[in-house]
Amino acid sequence: MTQAIDAAGGATAGPRNVLGEPLAICGCEPLTGWYRDGSCRSDRADLGRHTVCCVVDERFLSYTRAQGNDLSAPAPQYGFPGLKPGDHWCVCAARWLEAYDDGMAPPVRLEACELSTLDVIPLELLQGHATAGA
Repeated sequence: MTQAIDAAGGATAGPRNVLGEPLAICGCEPLTGWYRDGSCRSDRADLGRHTVCCVVDERFLSYTRAQGNDLSAPAPQYGFPGLKPGDHWCVCAARWLEAYDDGMAPPVRLEACELSTLDVIPLELLQGHATAGA
């Protein structure tokens, strides 16, 4: 996993974003993240690496539905209301990259994309899809 390094050469404390800054909250309505705490932070158990904070749009929702992951469908048994365009959601890094390769990647919030995303997606690709804050 990529780790942020401070000016003295030591590892920084707390989760960092792809810009090396403290990780911002991605979204709380609906509550997103591997930990369902609004943050796109991850750990080794998160095999999907849900680290990319996206602002989902209809195009991406249709794309994921066609890939077999209908993010717009409610799953009440998990307290999941289903996503709608404009929602902020922590997406798997590999799925975002796949969507990018297929011309379907949604906008991302760089300040809320966890640093380990860079192990999968080059910063330049993310910057090309960046959108402003909350």
